[in-house]
Amino acid sequence: MKKVYVFLADGFEDVEALIPVDVWRRGGLDVTTVSTGDFPLVQSAHGVNIEADIMFEQGDFADADLLFLPGGMPGASNLFAHKGVCKAVVDQFAAGRKVAAICASPAVVLAPLGILDGKRATCYPGFEKALAENSAKYTADLVTVDGHVTTGEGPAAAFPFAYELLAQLADRKTSDQIAEGMRFKHLLA
Repeated sequence: MKKVYVFLADGFEDVEALIPVDVWRRGGLDVTTVSTGDFPLVQSAHGVNIEADIMFEQGDFADADLLFLPGGMPGASNLFAHKGVCKAVVDQFAAGRKVAAICASPAVVLAPLGILDGKRATCYPGFEKALAENSAKYTADLVTVDGHVTTGEGPAAAFPFAYELLAQLADRKTSDQIAEGMRFKHLLA
């Protein structure tokens, strides 16, 4: 079973974190939410309190198939301020394992860490300048995959982003079955 860690910092965007967690768990992935703060309870950008599965200090992350950074502000800034998160993401990328970020996090976290250098990526509109400053090509797509890095644009991208990563970690058939069961394809009609 593929292992996914979702880093949650105060100010994370609700749907960008929780839709992927839901989709991936439905798809059979082993998903662990990780509090990067001082308490297991993490508050979203919209005041929703989520109890993370583990505290950052309890994780090793060497067994991760995917490290995921939800967006939201100040959530993305709080992730970037956490030295342990930054090291884990850089180590994951250097090992050739999957890294994903959505909304502000591609620009606020991945780009300054050098992970998007020379890559195609997307982010929330208004943050694309940070991609260009770090040699990334902004696509403006809902979801962009370049090698083992997947980026998403924002809240509306949460479902297609989650399904794309499920296809990468499980297979396309599983991803399509989960999308059908969740009635997602009706949105595309």
